Amino acid sequence: MAKVAKKPGTYLYPLPASLITCGPAERPNIITLAWVGTLCSEPPVIGIGIRPSRRSHGLVKESGEFAVNVPTAAMVRMVDWCGTVSGHTEDKFPALGLTAVPAQVIHTATIAECPLSLECQVIQTLHLGTHDVFLGKVVAVQVDEAILDARGEIDLGKANPLAYGGHAYWTLGRFVEKHGYTAAH
Repeated sequence: MAKVAKKPGTYLYPLPASLITCGPAERPNIITLAWVGTLCSEPPVIGIGIRPSRRSHGLVKESGEFAVNVPTAAMVRMVDWCGTVSGHTEDKFPALGLTAVPAQVIHTATIAECPLSLECQVIQTLHLGTHDVFLGKVVAVQVDEAILDARGEIDLGKANPLAYGGHAYWTLGRFVEKHGYTAAH
């Protein structure tokens, strides 16, 4: 298969289409981000990239916390809308009929309709250019029992998370193989 050269860019795919909640629990904001990633396992750290011009950037910077809410593929319309409508003009929770649930540790809300919510406290901020990356230590996790397998682990088939890539939304497809399967032989 022949490869062609492209100019440097953000071609990594797929990315997790995530709903980030931030701001005061009385009126939290939601921003859709796909620039979200696990960066460290101990302590558990998640990074999110936000443009400084976005309302959520100021809310995260001021509060020092955010929650990563993982939506299902069935929530694609809500995810897209939260990524195109500004929190300056819309209160997204009532506009979409979403349920704000008080976080366990941080002082914002999580989204009840998302089967997984990770509460994060900012430990470092990196200015990289068009975006700032907030590194958040995971301080609490809320997971819907319906997406757990018999061992209590998250079953991605049940969770049916939404992915983003190529300016489009995707589902993950089908299971291929477990990590470490080659070492078992």
